[in-house]
Amino acid sequence: MLTEKDEELLSILRLNARASVSDIARATGVSRTAIQNRLNKLENNNVIKAYSVVLGSAYTSGLISSNVSLKVKPNLRKTICLALRKVHQISHIHSISGEYDLLVTIQTNTLEKLSEVLNMVCSTEGVERTNSAIILDTIFER
Repeated sequence: MLTEKDEELLSILRLNARASVSDIARATGVSRTAIQNRLNKLENNNVIKAYSVVLGSAYTSGLISSNVSLKVKPNLRKTICLALRKVHQISHIHSISGEYDLLVTIQTNTLEKLSEVLNMVCSTEGVERTNSAIILDTIFER
């Protein structure tokens, strides 16, 4: 169970994963030692899995994003996911319910590159059918 201070700490890290322990301590009104202990606890309990880079709009605004639904052969699902993880233009792979089995998000610099990646995804052994939708605008993102 997370405390209110844990939630506050996580909120600060979501905004800036590079925030120093001292900065977090000042923002929360808790000692540096207490913050470090909380961070260690959250990491050890797998609440915090990793610290990552969030790309800025100066870069991402130039990207073309597409969600691609995939219908796959069930016995090849794991192999397909492993192959798709190697494609650096694929930012997300989700398991979904319904007619399709996977939802893949592709981000590229050009339509030509998007087409190339889509062709590669479609030709992956075990992929039976796809349905693609280019994202025109992001209304809200958390």
